Amino acid sequence: MLREIVLDTETTGTDARNGDRLIEIGCVELINHVQTGNVYHQLVNPQRAVSEGAFAVHGISDAMLADKPIFADVVDAFVAFCGDARLVIHNAPFDVGFLNMEFARLGPAAPKPIVLEEVVDTLLLARRKHPGAANNLDALCNRYGVDTARRVKHGALLDAQILAEVYVELLGGKQTSLGLSIAEPAVTVARADVADSGPAGPRPMRSRLSEDERVRHVSFVESLGTNAVWREYMEP
Repeated sequence: MLREIVLDTETTGTDARNGDRLIEIGCVELINHVQTGNVYHQLVNPQRAVSEGAFAVHGISDAMLADKPIFADVVDAFVAFCGDARLVIHNAPFDVGFLNMEFARLGPAAPKPIVLEEVVDTLLLARRKHPGAANNLDALCNRYGVDTARRVKHGALLDAQILAEVYVELLGGKQTSLGLSIAEPAVTVARADVADSGPAGPRPMRSRLSEDERVRHVSFVESLGTNAVWREYMEP
């Protein structure tokens, strides 16, 4: 069984080394790449003001955080939820940097720092799969048809849920169960639903070659001799 935690955070600003703090953590559990419905969500009092730039992105105000617990009071529950699962994060250095900075503030009793190299960074996955294209979360949602209608502002839990869907698409498609099997393509299901459609099988593609091009190709293959590998792919 493969257990993964898709994680996202919101912060007071963009620079953990300059004193910015975590204000929200959202986690979604995946078992064999399927969302189980088990989530972790926590707002955190950062003990400092939220910057105007960050507020414009996530809409979480100082007033909303004033009565929330500090990170030291929620870290045990957060670490317990994650357990030894593999973390999945978009632009992992950002979130890991903030989490490790929060851990460091806890002193000797702090959890072990997160090892960045052990995290699945979906931004890197997307860049390898779609080089040269926009690979922020919004762009990936548009590319894969992931519904973002609820995403008026950034929010850690909602973004983690959306990222979980994107992550599965980056891996090649949605799963059907808590097993390892991948859902069959919709066209296969639709064909099976038609009672008298006959046996399912691959549909031959229509050749794009003109008759003249086909004749010249046959002539070229004939010139290669009787042992030419291309003869195996010629029409009988």
